[in-house]
Amino acid sequence: MNDLLETAIEAHGGLERWNQLNNVSARLIQGGALWALKGQAGVLDDVVVTASLHEERASHRPFGAADRHSSFTPERIAIEAGDGTALEALDQPRASFAGHTFETPWSTLQLAYFVGYAMWTYLTQPFTFAMPGFQTTELAPWNEGGQKWRRLGVTWPDYLATHSTEQTLYFAPTASLHATTTTSRSAAARARRTTSPTTTRSPASGSPPNTGSSRARPTASRSPSPSLSRSISARSRSSSTRKGKKESHVRRT
Repeated sequence: MNDLLETAIEAHGGLERWNQLNNVSARLIQGGALWALKGQAGVLDDVVVTASLHEERASHRPFGAADRHSSFTPERIAIEAGDGTALEALDQPRASFAGHTFETPWSTLQLAYFVGYAMWTYLTQPFTFAMPGFQTTELAPWNEGGQKWRRLGVTWPDYLATHSTEQTLYFAPTASLHATTTTSRSAAARARRTTSPTTTRSPASGSPPNTGSSRARPTASRSPSPSLSRSISARSRSSSTRKGKKESHVRRT
């Protein structure tokens, strides 16, 4: 683990504390132009997302109906009833985006896949990068508003889904994560996970677009609760890079 990653993880609460926890949950109120463009307006207006901290799993509820929720892993997406019965499912969901343009509507399963990996990515950084298979290196610093931000280049392993295989993260002097940018690769090289740095991209890439990195950043407590069911909570509000806003109430257990 390089110095910047170690510093960032410690600033966010440390791996020891992180490894005591299993899940993170957040209530999200999300607006913006993308959902209507994709034919999915209103689905994410008020949902609770729950993500596993040590494997890539996530679920949004309610999802499309009060008694339904999504079930995401990199290789499968499903919409399930309250008792866990799969109502519809799709294996290898990334491949279903082949040939899409930015204006192509999404199915409910495609929406569930996109928000599943996106929220798992957002809610588990920077701790994710200590998992097996990640490659990280510190890049030249970035000057922003008179501050010098340290930059971490990250290459994601093939077994995880995210916006783009190659990402650059920007850390303020306090080592808090402030921004993320992505770098596209050719579809032939990374057909499973290729997106452009912006919301417009080549139709040949066949992957969901990166809609930006606006998100809640929960901070970890350094004084663990004595109970077996430990939790960390935080509340934040951030403006979206598009129209609308996202409000989050975050709880880790």
